Amino acid sequence: MFGTNSDDTQSAGAPSSDPAIMPDNPFADSQAPPASEPAAPAMAPSPAPSTDPEPAAAKPPAPADDSLMSLKQSALQSLQPLVSHLDQTPEEKFKTTMMMIQATDNPSLVKEAYEAANQITDEKARAQALLDVVNEINYFTHKDEK
Repeated sequence: MFGTNSDDTQSAGAPSSDPAIMPDNPFADSQAPPASEPAAPAMAPSPAPSTDPEPAAAKPPAPADDSLMSLKQSALQSLQPLVSHLDQTPEEKFKTTMMMIQATDNPSLVKEAYEAANQITDEKARAQALLDVVNEINYFTHKDEK
């Protein structure tokens, strides 16, 4: 028992007297060289990748976005007169109308959304729908002020 403790004391004592040799101390050997080397490369690559991908990512989607937006506008124009033919609950009709308002930025649909909101039977859902109508009205009235 005493031999084991003395061996442990010697092995524990030896590394503490020479920390550069001790493998459990990762800072003893690697502290100075890695600190000077990664500092410059870590700073240099960071700005280059963050600057280059943003313009590249912003440029290519523009044509695809333009064609998708054009298709969206065509679909919305075709959908608007057909919405009344959909078999929807008052809540679904309200959500569809709100989607149309937000997608087209058309304030003339707010009255339809208000009417649909008032037909919702669940009081909590109706309250939220009416709040959404008020928020849309605020959006359109503040948009014109700016």
